[in-house]
Amino acid sequence: MRLKLVFISAFVAAILGAGSASAIIISATSSLKGLTHPGLLVISSNLLPLLAILFTSIFVYRHTARRRKLQAILTAILAILLTILFFVIASIVTARRQPLPEPRPTVAPAFRL
Repeated sequence: MRLKLVFISAFVAAILGAGSASAIIISATSSLKGLTHPGLLVISSNLLPLLAILFTSIFVYRHTARRRKLQAILTAILAILLTILFFVIASIVTARRQPLPEPRPTVAPAFRL
């Protein structure tokens, strides 16, 4: 088995997939408002990691001589786990450190008779 090929290609696929999806989300919107309404942003942010993992698995399948299916599946599983890890790290890094200040309540004038 070519474990170096499996690990390096899975790592590259996770970085490219999660990194490009995170970059699109962070640059396109500063809040989650764009993610709640389905559109091109949501579709592209979900498809990029999947396409990266698919292309990497095909690459590993085509560049190994023995145990092709095992290595391709191992690459896909490892890339999926690394992609999830990178998404979690990106959400922690880009999270707000301090909560937003709460708006002050407006006091209605007292009712007089």
